[in-house]
Amino acid sequence: MVIAVDFDGTIVEHAYPQIGRPIPFAIETLLQLQKEGHTLLLWSVREGDLLQEAVDYCAGKGLVFYAANCNYPEEDRSTAARKLNADLFIDDRNLGGLPEWGMIYNLIKGAENGLTSYEQMMMLNDDRPHGRRKKNFFIRLGEMFEKGY
Repeated sequence: MVIAVDFDGTIVEHAYPQIGRPIPFAIETLLQLQKEGHTLLLWSVREGDLLQEAVDYCAGKGLVFYAANCNYPEEDRSTAARKLNADLFIDDRNLGGLPEWGMIYNLIKGAENGLTSYEQMMMLNDDRPHGRRKKNFFIRLGEMFEKGY
C-alpha cells in the first residue's frame, strides 16, 4: 500500500515553520508499516529548505521516505500535478481529526484484510476503554444511524 503522510500536526506537533515536538508513536508506527512493506510518501505543505528539514528530521529518527511531495524520487515537479497517487493519506486535517497512532496502525492492518474504515472504527471503539478520549466523529455518526436518529 502507498501511504502519504503529512508532517506538521501528524508526525510532529504544529510549530510551523519550526519543527514541533514529536507526536507519540508516529515515527515508530511509520517504521513498522515500512518494515511490513508499505511505501511511505512525505506529503507536506513544506517546500525547499523547510521540506528538507522535515526529511532530515525523519531520517535522523531512522524513517526514510520513498519520496517527498511527489510520487517517486525522480518525478519532475515542475510538470507534475501536486496530487499524489496514494492508497491512503494520514493527515491531522482529516474529518474527525487525527486518530491515535495505534488506531491508525490497526485501521491499516484491517484494510489489508478487507475491512472498511467504518467497520474497523466500530470494532476498535468497542475494544478500548471509554471515558477520557472523545469518540471519533464517524463513530458518533454511525451510532446515531444505528439508533435511528
